[in-house]
Amino acid sequence: MAKLSNSYKSDNLIQIAKQQYETKQQKSIPAEIVTLTTKGQVYPIDSPLREGKLEMRYMTAYDEDILTNASYIKEGVTIDKLLEALIVTPIEFSEIAEIDKDSLILSARILSYGSEYTVKVQDPKTKELLERTVDLSKLKTKTLDIESDDKGEFLYETEKHAIKFKFPSVSSNTETISEYLSNVITEVNGKRKQSDIDHFIKYSFLIKESKEFQKYIIENTPRVILEHEFEGEDGSTFTSRFQVGPDFFWI
Repeated sequence: MAKLSNSYKSDNLIQIAKQQYETKQQKSIPAEIVTLTTKGQVYPIDSPLREGKLEMRYMTAYDEDILTNASYIKEGVTIDKLLEALIVTPIEFSEIAEIDKDSLILSARILSYGSEYTVKVQDPKTKELLERTVDLSKLKTKTLDIESDDKGEFLYETEKHAIKFKFPSVSSNTETISEYLSNVITEVNGKRKQSDIDHFIKYSFLIKESKEFQKYIIENTPRVILEHEFEGEDGSTFTSRFQVGPDFFWI
């Protein structure tokens, strides 16, 4: 009678062989280098993301299973799961900053379906709702204009305090302002313990200072600008913002 331990070893070898096969097949799918909105400045100097780019593969028919997964849709994690599956660069998905997520979604859409996307915008003259095509590859981005340190953190100073902060990752989930501040602030006046940061937020960070700090982060947050120049009914052009709908990954 075969030993149970030998059976486990055999199962492990089969699993390893399957994983190696999957890895080899994944590498055969075409992939492209895509640029991060942050240009990598929000990551530590030793992170591969600091280069400001990563490799992403094209979608296959198999990836439609992710888009139609009922549990993913219910939990609101469909796009995260899709991006995680498409990223080839060996990194933990949870390390990616939330502000880089939009550019990755845009890249995934362009790689898989092309750059043309149909939207509906209102003609400012006639007020009619028009169906127009956007070239996603020509969308502009707001760049990151402040400098980070080797940890990928940024310095913000008030009259009394020196605050270092980071941009949160895609795995972050906050509900209140204080939770958000606790998540983005990494150091206060040289102190990095979470207990010291939380004490500062609760007892020393005046609401006026907090509002100014939050405004500073918003003003300096890089992002994809969902804005395009469209042709009106009379042939003239106008610039308008547009929304991305649930059909973004369907054609």
